[in-house]
Amino acid sequence: MLKLSRRIFLGSAAAFAQNVPAPAWTAIQGVCAWPNLQLLKDGTLIATIFNQPCHGEWEGDLDSWASTDGGVTWKLRGQPGPHEPRTNRMNCAVGQSAGGDLIVLVSGWSNREPRGISTSPLRGQILKPWVCRSADAGKTWTHTTAFPDPPPVGTGIDNQFVPFGDIHIAGDGALVASVYTRKNDGRNNGVLRSRDDGRTWGDWRELNPIGNETSILHAGGGKWLAASRMFERGGDQHHIELFTSSDDARTWRRRGPLTLPGQITGHLTKLGDRRILLTYGNRNRSNYGVDARISEDGGERWGAPFRLAGAPQSDCGYPASAMMASGEIATVFYARVSPGHFYEMRAVKWKV
Repeated sequence: MLKLSRRIFLGSAAAFAQNVPAPAWTAIQGVCAWPNLQLLKDGTLIATIFNQPCHGEWEGDLDSWASTDGGVTWKLRGQPGPHEPRTNRMNCAVGQSAGGDLIVLVSGWSNREPRGISTSPLRGQILKPWVCRSADAGKTWTHTTAFPDPPPVGTGIDNQFVPFGDIHIAGDGALVASVYTRKNDGRNNGVLRSRDDGRTWGDWRELNPIGNETSILHAGGGKWLAASRMFERGGDQHHIELFTSSDDARTWRRRGPLTLPGQITGHLTKLGDRRILLTYGNRNRSNYGVDARISEDGGERWGAPFRLAGAPQSDCGYPASAMMASGEIATVFYARVSPGHFYEMRAVKWKV
């Protein structure tokens, strides 16, 4: 367990008592996944994942998998983002409309080789996101191709948005999604709004001008939190910082670091009342896995980090969590299990 430093971390250094989670298990083999996790009203968990064992190096699709036993077993349910030839569909933001439809925004990359033939990550262009929708809990999907272009400045010039994380319903009833642009070493993250239940999107608002892969959370009453991956330095200096909004996700304020360098990418989950869970990947040498922190006061202060699950290699993380009616928390993440293209989605159930 890493020791918490008040200078480095935003929040309290007091240890947080929690039950030790059971060991993580293999949920889906042969996928790099980067899972998004949604809890439906009937208790079903839906994991939306990239279905290939690589970091987007070849063709692949976005699949939806379902678990009706709290994350223990999983079955392929549908495919919101089937790829077109010589492309993949892999980067997504997922949520639920006011009526319960699943909404998926999915982008990907052009100029990909057939499955099993690696392509340089730098070869190809970011694809314009599709807007995908399912009214039957992920079994069948429709998609439209209308999506806004980024502002034509900086990393947005001749580029497309990359969606990430959970879609949430704002205080004004709109849906809000996190998206970013990337070009060379530049990143820029913000949010888009949909005022027609997820069908069309717009109203770009910048959140973090030097970040990407940002998990947003509507904490209630127009207050929002964001756990944003920072790109101030290269390599393992990447970390997660907290941003907040008090005007329903329109303007954002940088608050401070939530993790140490090499601890990325994060996910925020409400646990009821004012408790908020942050889960994130830990790529620090000899400490690979998924860690967590909990705030008891709506994100103002944060308890010390604790370990949820280990991983065999540094290529791991991107967790997503959901709190079920039983009070148990399901957390899913990806892990590279051995050299080469050997990946899987893992799951762990635990209680605070």
